Amino acid sequence: MALICEPGQQRADTKPGALHHLKATPETVHWGYFHPNIKPALRVKSGDLIQAEAVTHHAGDAPDLMMDEGVKAIWEGVEPEDRAPGVHIMTGPIFVEDAQPGDMLEVRYFKMIPRCNYGSNLAANWGHLYQEFDEKERVTIYELDPNANTAQALYAYDFEGKYLIPGTVTHCPECDKEEALTGVRIPARPHLGTAGVAPAVDERVSTIPPGKHGGNIDNWRIGAGATMYYPVQVEGGLFSIGDPHVSQGDGEISGTAIEASLDVLFQIILRKDFSFPSPLLETDDHWIVHGFQEDLNKAMKNAAVDMLELLTEHQGLSANDAYSLMSVATDFGITQVVDGTQGIHARIDRGIFPNKGSVKDPD
Repeated sequence: MALICEPGQQRADTKPGALHHLKATPETVHWGYFHPNIKPALRVKSGDLIQAEAVTHHAGDAPDLMMDEGVKAIWEGVEPEDRAPGVHIMTGPIFVEDAQPGDMLEVRYFKMIPRCNYGSNLAANWGHLYQEFDEKERVTIYELDPNANTAQALYAYDFEGKYLIPGTVTHCPECDKEEALTGVRIPARPHLGTAGVAPAVDERVSTIPPGKHGGNIDNWRIGAGATMYYPVQVEGGLFSIGDPHVSQGDGEISGTAIEASLDVLFQIILRKDFSFPSPLLETDDHWIVHGFQEDLNKAMKNAAVDMLELLTEHQGLSANDAYSLMSVATDFGITQVVDGTQGIHARIDRGIFPNKGSVKDPD
């Protein structure tokens, strides 16, 4: 009764449907929040493909390099007071026909292509070592090499004052630019820091903390070739993407990744045949579950409990066997420590199971 196919295998009900193009404009983005009452920017059917633009809210760190006319239109069209309570520019939401609370959205990410070959990292006031750096904030601008799939620092500058307003535009004088990370090249791994469905809460929910709806998970593995499963909480799911990155380490310790706009191709498949309590990530080789809490120890326990459910309810192991397997074969890592609600991810190799660990309906 396998419900998730092997890579390359296709279910009869998931053949690609229509292809939709969703540009990021002042009318199709919501800046800093999820809400169940946002008018859908797009309506799709299960199996449809979406080519969507995800725009970084840090484009203003180097506006000459990271802001084209389409990005400038968003800055001009969304008032600063409407960029709240979070910080991320979210494209959407996408209404999925027939999606109801209790269903799952299977989102297959196929391509993530940089909009321009530049990105920004801010050592921010919410970074983990802000006090150790005497409360100084610093921007490092990176240039991408699409042929080598790497990034290297172009220049850096100290941010004057305190970065508090989402979308701040900085015009750094040439004389303040400094060399940084000379000779260092960083592997590029484009991914979405923030994506998810609308929570069932009748108010704006900040994009900053992650949760059961998805949100700001900041797991660099959510890139091309990955599949995410999001628990639907409201009719239509109302799925949105944002916070695009081109590289990030586990922990995101300075407060940001290399923030850079991406064009994303993905497919949404409505799943009514299984459920899971939190956002679940499938890669070619691993299952990855996520735990969130303000206390990192509690986030660790939440990840462990959900991994236990994956192994018992979907792999048919006894609780005792699953607990042993978690200790000897599951890797727990810190996803991020800078988003208020902190994140832990737990990863297990799919290859140790028959059929590479396909999720099974507990019923």
